[in-house]
Amino acid sequence: QVQLVESGGGLVQAGGSLRLSCVASGSFFNVNDMAWYRHVPGKERALVAKISRNGDTVYGDDVTGRFLISRDNDKKAAYLQMNSLKPEDAGVYQCYARCFDYDFNYRDVWGQGTLVHVSD
Repeated sequence: QVQLVESGGGLVQAGGSLRLSCVASGSFFNVNDMAWYRHVPGKERALVAKISRNGDTVYGDDVTGRFLISRDNDKKAAYLQMNSLKPEDAGVYQCYARCFDYDFNYRDVWGQGTLVHVSD
């Protein structure tokens, strides 16, 4: 069983910062891609940022230059530093990871999500 546990969400004023964390636990060999997605009621799930195992990153157009995704492979963790937050950044941020077992089979795993609210 593989689990992703997110933390770091909360309420922040516009212009402020938050740092989200996601840690993978369970029985697996390693973690490949990790990413953060945002869910907003009435809208499709949106990719916020993605990072490969070797550190290559992809960002959504609306967060480029404000958010920074990073990871620690030894800790099997990914982080999302969110700066200059805007009210439209609010939503449930869900962590994603592609985890490989010792037979090189992979599973796509999702966390429960952490709520970010930005007041204007």
